Amino acid sequence: MAGYYLNLNVWAAAGIALAASLAVGLANGVVLIRTRLPSFLVTLSMFLMLQGLNIAVTKLVTGSVSGPNIADMDGYASARAVFASFVPVPGLGDVRITVLWWLAFVALATWVLTRTRVGNWIFAVGGSAESARAVGVPVARVKIGLFMAVGFFAWFSGMHLLTASGRQQSGEGVGMELLYIMAAVVGGCLLTGGFGSVIGAAIGAFIYGMTTMGIVYAGWDNNWVMFFVGAMLLLAVVVNAWVRRQAGKR
Repeated sequence: MAGYYLNLNVWAAAGIALAASLAVGLANGVVLIRTRLPSFLVTLSMFLMLQGLNIAVTKLVTGSVSGPNIADMDGYASARAVFASFVPVPGLGDVRITVLWWLAFVALATWVLTRTRVGNWIFAVGGSAESARAVGVPVARVKIGLFMAVGFFAWFSGMHLLTASGRQQSGEGVGMELLYIMAAVVGGCLLTGGFGSVIGAAIGAFIYGMTTMGIVYAGWDNNWVMFFVGAMLLLAVVVNAWVRRQAGKR
């Protein structure tokens, strides 16, 4: 939105948005380290503040809760090609490029977690920050780095939504935060940290997407979606608790 009113190239505006997203991640990490509050409370508080700020500022500037269409701005075509175009895939037809980006990010993050020292640090900090600190793991830097990584992926998702339609509602995604947590839990990630995988979280997101789309294509009432989401979350938590107990017995 700011890029539109300042007459910026879309890529320049995207760069500003990326810097802002990383700054939010940095702020979350610093607050977490300084206050030692649970990360869920810190991120939820920041989310609520940004949600209100986003809607209020958008309405103040534009007079509505959506920004102007940016399809005629310089750089929009190339940005759309990167974030929201379709790519021909043999045997599958045209596939949205975000699917390919998703697979690439899953592969990269899996490699980082399982094949690098940073990945070992992440699991160590998630399992027991004090124990990790005792063996020389830079706990503060790891946590801040993770929050900034989340900021990057939030920016990437936002760029996809923006370039796919050319305009964006300021309330987009509001109320879906628990669904993202559910996808990770369904994929085997422990809410207490220290255990999980990127592939598992990706499978959890895929299961959620298939469930919601399946209900729509089956012609069922959309209200059933949340019922099945809740059932999946409950089942995942129960299975998570059982797996943790079994692991503790070994």
